[in-house]
Formats: sequence, C-alpha cells, structure tokens
Amino acid sequence: MSQTKLVKITEADHNVQLDLKYATPDNFTGEPVYQYAACYLRPQAEQLLIVARDLALDQGWHLRIFDAFRPSESQWKLWNHTPDPDFLCDPRRGSPHSRGVAVDLNLIDIQTGKTLDMGTGFDTFSPKSHHGNTDVSAKAQYNRLLLMGLMTTAGWDFYRNEWWHYQMFDARQFDVLGDQDLAKTMTSTKV
Repeated sequence: MSQTKLVKITEADHNVQLDLKYATPDNFTGEPVYQYAACYLRPQAEQLLIVARDLALDQGWHLRIFDAFRPSESQWKLWNHTPDPDFLCDPRRGSPHSRGVAVDLNLIDIQTGKTLDMGTGFDTFSPKSHHGNTDVSAKAQYNRLLLMGLMTTAGWDFYRNEWWHYQMFDARQFDVLGDQDLAKTMTSTKV
C-alpha cells in the first residue's frame, strides 16, 4: 500500500472507536463484505478526521466509525446486493468511500459509553435516515444536527440521505482505489 494514498486509522493512534460494520454480518447484506476489519483514509481526510475528533472530545464525545475507505471491489458487492442509488453510489461513478475520502460514523457519550440515538440504525435504507426527517424523535433530530454541526465545522460535507455519511467537499478530485492499493486484500469472497 502506498502511504501517500491511504493512512491506517486505528483506535490507539487516532483515539476513535472502530465498529467496522462491513467486516461483520451486522450490515444490510447480512454477510461480511470485508475479510478483516481495517480502516483507512487519504491523508487529507485523516486530517479532517483529527479536527472532528478533537472537536468531539472537547464536547465529551468519542467518534465511532462504521466505515471509511471501501475498496471498489467491495462497492461492487454492495451495489450488486442492493442497487439503490439513493443510498449507494453506483460503482461506475466511483464512491467517495472508494476514493478514501468518506467516513460513516456516530458519536458516543464519553461519560456513559452510549451511542447517540439517531432514530435509525446505520445503513437503514429508508427516508427516516435522511437529514431533516421529522418522523424520528426530536432527540434523534437534535443528535443528527449535533453530529452534522461537528462534522461540517471540521470541514466535512454531508450526504442528505444518510445521517451517518460525511465526505470531503472535493471528493471527485481523488482517484478510485481498490484492493490492489492495499498490502492485504480487504474484500471478502462472500456476498
């Protein structure tokens, strides 16, 4: 893997919590999409993550990351399983995740260890997952705005259909990467 392309994000080095859903069956496919749990971002995205992390820590929150870099091969697996352009980027266009400049996450209260209630789970492909949806509780709406405020203040752009998804504003300037750009293939042979 070229260190100039991707940086490994770890709990120890970045003071974040990793809960990488696509390395487990706890995702919309019901199968692991990744062979192992690993989190990567481009160096520019890593710097924005550090800003977000610091802002969160100042307010008593930890970042819980569900996904970051997603090899293009994994994006194809997701798309072939559920080709829904409202929630998945068509791999022919190139997902911001496959460019290494997107992160899916939530906040954890440092004192209680509880994840913020966002009204839906991660990867719930429903209008209830949209920012601004009023069919979720007022507390969930507040929590979404809290996360959005933190992430946009840190320099991230949001995707209106997914409360959990943030990406760099200039995502399309980066090339799409795949398993060949890693020292060890991430994409599972299942799904």
